[in-house]
Amino acid sequence: MTNATTGTTTTRPRRRVPFWDNARFACIVLVVLGHAIQRLTYDSDIAMAMYLVIYAFHMPAFAIISGYFSKSDPQSRRQMARVITDIIVPYVVFEGLWTLTKFLVEGQANPNPTQPSWTLWFLLALGIFRLVLPYLALLRWPLAWAFGISIVAGYLPNIDSTLSLSRTLGFLPFFVLGWWLRDRDVVARFDLLRRTAWSVIGAIATLALAGWAAWTFIGTWREINLGKWLFYDASYSDAGSAEWWAGGIRVALLLIALALTAAFFVLVPRGSHRWTHFGQYTMYIYLLHSFVLYPFRESGVLRDAEPTWLWLPLVVVASVLIALGLGTRPVRRVFRPLIEPRPAWLFADRSLAGREGRRNDPTGSRRPRENGAGAVTPRNNRADAAGGS
Repeated sequence: MTNATTGTTTTRPRRRVPFWDNARFACIVLVVLGHAIQRLTYDSDIAMAMYLVIYAFHMPAFAIISGYFSKSDPQSRRQMARVITDIIVPYVVFEGLWTLTKFLVEGQANPNPTQPSWTLWFLLALGIFRLVLPYLALLRWPLAWAFGISIVAGYLPNIDSTLSLSRTLGFLPFFVLGWWLRDRDVVARFDLLRRTAWSVIGAIATLALAGWAAWTFIGTWREINLGKWLFYDASYSDAGSAEWWAGGIRVALLLIALALTAAFFVLVPRGSHRWTHFGQYTMYIYLLHSFVLYPFRESGVLRDAEPTWLWLPLVVVASVLIALGLGTRPVRRVFRPLIEPRPAWLFADRSLAGREGRRNDPTGSRRPRENGAGAVTPRNNRADAAGGS
């Protein structure tokens, strides 16, 4: 915009799009819910059906969002430093915390940073995604290569949970798809965030069909251990299918994930709500919720929890409250040194770990910097339209 008096051009601050924060928060609630109901699935078919539907698309959706806010340009020194401070250091810290927790609670622990504990695999996956994206972006058909890598990886038994490589390669297509959507400006060109009555009806029908299929054929899904396939953390042979056509199962799961993710995105609210800002702090919720759920997971309190019609809604409500609670300012203030560390002593150039400017969530959310009291710094209280780095 040109100033008529001075003749200078000023840049109007770009509006933050609430949809992406809403989508992030909805995804992280599904992550918490999926982990919370896991113990209920042993005794409840309804809980198992819900579990399968959630796991069919919630991490693919998260990977797409993360990819959407990633860049394929060669990384600057500061961006390289952020991989260390935002991903590697928190991974090491929380892997150590989990080792200590298991030792104190279970009396034994096997410290092994190459085998991520519980939820920490996604941190490693994000780091690897960022490393390989610039190379995939050089190719003519990056999406096709990513899908091909995901499918072929399942045939190789030596690709396992070490450094979460199996899951990383399995979910790679979704991350690359997210990047591709923004790199080709697909969302804006086709106005994909615009919601119509027909798209809402189609989205509800898609999710309802998935729920019906999960419930109707629950015996079959239990027999073939469908959950193992949805984790993407094992080869096809380890998942129970050594046939040459096993890759077709992954193709089907990838397509189902895309359909359900599209339906999920259609139903995500577009406007700003009181809970929207929690989408900027999903990494706090992601890393901390497992410690909240750990006592319930290990104590067996949710085993044989009957009746399901009472316990399942309670777990759903509790999951939402846990996500909200872990995203609050007091929690962020206490755990910021662990989740958003700035270890200047690691770097030859200490400014690379500086706290100036906006903070960036590893999932892609750029947000205003908060001062020591937890207040937002005024000059940074607007993020760009994409909300990403």
